[in-house]
Amino acid sequence: RGHKFPDDVCDNGRAHAISVTKMYSLLGYRVCVFALTLTLSLLAHAADQHWIRVSSDRFAVLTDANEKTGHEVVARLEQIRAIFGQLLMRNKLIMGQPMDVIALGSDAEYSQMSPLVNAKATNSSAFWLPGEDRIFIVLNLSQPNSWQAIEQQFAHYLLNYNYPPTPVWFDDGLAEYFASLNLTDTKAEIGGDPTLSEGVPENGTTKPFTQVLKSTEWMSLPDMLSVKKTSAQDNELFRAEAWIFVHYLVNKDKLSEAGAYFNLTENKKVAPEQAIQQAFGVPAPQLDQEVKDYFHSIAQKISTPPPKQSASAASAARAVVEMPLPFSIDDVGTSSKQVPIPEAQALLDEMKLRVPERRQQAVADLQKLIDDPKTETVVAHRALAWGDVQRGDTNHAFEELNDAVKLNPSDPWTRFGLALASYHSGQKGARVQGLANMMESLHIVISEFPNFAQAYNMLGWARLAGGGPNSAVESLKLAVQLDPRNEQYQLLLAEAYFAAKKFNDATAILDRLKLSQDPPIAEAASKDLSDLPFIEKYGVPPEEAAKQTASSASKDSSDGENDDDSEEQQAPAKPAISVPTIDKRAVKFLKGLLLSVDCSKPPAAVLSVSHSGKILNLRASDYKSVAVIGAQNFSCSWKGIAVNLNYRASGAATGDLVSIEVQ
Repeated sequence: RGHKFPDDVCDNGRAHAISVTKMYSLLGYRVCVFALTLTLSLLAHAADQHWIRVSSDRFAVLTDANEKTGHEVVARLEQIRAIFGQLLMRNKLIMGQPMDVIALGSDAEYSQMSPLVNAKATNSSAFWLPGEDRIFIVLNLSQPNSWQAIEQQFAHYLLNYNYPPTPVWFDDGLAEYFASLNLTDTKAEIGGDPTLSEGVPENGTTKPFTQVLKSTEWMSLPDMLSVKKTSAQDNELFRAEAWIFVHYLVNKDKLSEAGAYFNLTENKKVAPEQAIQQAFGVPAPQLDQEVKDYFHSIAQKISTPPPKQSASAASAARAVVEMPLPFSIDDVGTSSKQVPIPEAQALLDEMKLRVPERRQQAVADLQKLIDDPKTETVVAHRALAWGDVQRGDTNHAFEELNDAVKLNPSDPWTRFGLALASYHSGQKGARVQGLANMMESLHIVISEFPNFAQAYNMLGWARLAGGGPNSAVESLKLAVQLDPRNEQYQLLLAEAYFAAKKFNDATAILDRLKLSQDPPIAEAASKDLSDLPFIEKYGVPPEEAAKQTASSASKDSSDGENDDDSEEQQAPAKPAISVPTIDKRAVKFLKGLLLSVDCSKPPAAVLSVSHSGKILNLRASDYKSVAVIGAQNFSCSWKGIAVNLNYRASGAATGDLVSIEVQ
């Protein structure tokens, strides 16, 4: 200030200032142009983004591709289903659990949805998400024949609902055999090494089956046939041997002999060696060698992609079998419907909730959709409710579902969500929230999905909890018919037969279940059988009679002169004479989440505990006498806390509390 620069300096300074001003003006202009271009690009992308649902009688596909591509996906799934029916020689196949298929047009979109393997998106071209309500199938359409990656899981699914229980070697072997299915425009090919198929998911296999069988000493055939389900997982030699044995059975037309073998081993409990001799007509070592010779005769043909050859040459090789398609893509009838972008986004997030590493982001996205009236949908509310149920927060789930009902009272998945929340709220009628609404909702669900086995099972459970054992039996029989391998359904059906005083029917089921490979099922069935004579005589299990008698005795001592109780209240006194005073049931340990405590009938309390996806109801006859660790006293207000429990089981999902440790 006060200093005068020479004119030339001032002129240069003004020129420099003008230059800088122009530079920044130009830079600002370019930034504005870039921002505008980016905005227009994003708007154009949003305008181009579209979602459609393409549906057939059995499959519904949500896709951001065009209608023709969506139709092809549906048609391929229909073809796969039909070919599996031919393989099982079934004219009619039951699909006992609904499916939702999502087909994504770009690899980038797919990578944002898929499960993570070692913190990276899976390189499989499809993935399969089973759930308590339905199954999600997600396909990456940027990969060729992406549907091939879910053939193995699809085979297991169709076996479960359409074939009697069979040993694990047959289930796994047939599923692996089916995983080699390849469809072209004119034919189907099956029989190659499934580990070499395009798009197979990461299933633990480190080497092709053909290489495993060439480089590893085989288990003896009787040993392989005796492997239990718990030992089969991650055993690549077992899976390879099971695959080649089923390959042999199919291509040598020996599936009927396999059926005879199942009857001998599963129903008549014949040893594998003797069953092989009777069913296949040769000693076990001879059949073992025949299977090995068969493998070595075809190993070269099935360990490389099949060469281009005539159908007759392939048929002669009998390794990779060619067959005509059951119907063409054009023969499949479909309908299509545009899906609004907010609804499509909610549908994607509903699926992502099932992927643990995507769940947190999905919840945040769904909440944003709900917060904006323009993007709020039924799907977003019911999806959040599903997540609440899985966390044990049924109260909040009901709030979300009630909001969904206001938007669309007839949405079947909202109705199933209401039933599921009630189902998870407890296992006895007194503990269920909205029992009557649960049954009403399930009728709506069944009208939409008439083969939905879990819906019938839940309806039977609700009817049993509501005091209607005969109607419960009818629903549970349908559940077992639709899902013949589900032993939980069978056990609940036996309990309904007990309640309906149909003891012979209950005994027939329990005699089978006591031999189950699932220890809790076998234990529960054995206990019910041991309690049967007592139940037939007195109408209640021994431990229930003991509790009723103890409660009655306590009431008598406290009431003194009050002896005018009804006959129904005094009924348990008679069986109490034969009930031992020492409970010989084993004490079990359980770590779980305490969902709620019901103290509505003091001094008794019922604790609802979530463990491994199941709900257990544990009863304390006097909660004030329960041993408590980690808290000063037992509290009826406990909810949503981690606990360690000791208890004695009284049923598949019930027991008597011994002690509780609050975490």
